[in-house]
Amino acid sequence: MPSDVAALVSAAKTGDRQAFDELVRQTYAETYTLAYRLTGNEEDARDVTQDAYLRAFKGLKRFRGDAQFSTWMYRITANCSATHLGRRRRHRHDQLFDDAPVADDAPGTSPELRAEAGDLRARLTAAVDRLPPKLRAVVMLRDVYDLPHEAIAAELNISESAAKVRLHRARRQLREDLFPLPAEEAARAV
Repeated sequence: MPSDVAALVSAAKTGDRQAFDELVRQTYAETYTLAYRLTGNEEDARDVTQDAYLRAFKGLKRFRGDAQFSTWMYRITANCSATHLGRRRRHRHDQLFDDAPVADDAPGTSPELRAEAGDLRARLTAAVDRLPPKLRAVVMLRDVYDLPHEAIAAELNISESAAKVRLHRARRQLREDLFPLPAEEAARAV
């Protein structure tokens, strides 16, 4: 069976289930990670990942190959995440536990530094989770996956200027949330 992604895509387009299974194996970690970062929890990420691969399987014949398969999966995953989060918002409930990973235990790192890093990571994760899905998707694709504005625009089916505007708004909201000015802190306390 072919092992490079382009050959796997070609084989999967002809109905080769083993080729599609191999595509899933090769791209699952990246797809799940993006879904987790966009949804904020493991259960939702698993649902989104499953939905994304189902959509990819159904739409594979329409995949033109203009972009890499992984980039196409980013777009599908971002769209599935937005749909899932919209549904979740309509059926909002309190989360009973938080099993998100904490700070890394790098050798030689003091317990105080690990605790501080864990606190900052938790605050950043919470701030990203509070972003609207459209802004969160742009931040994740740019700042985590390092996609250029042009690729983000193509993946989210928006203009390049819209991608830049959304990224600017998202980063501004994150900055205001994580590092509020004294006047903002006073207003929040009231």
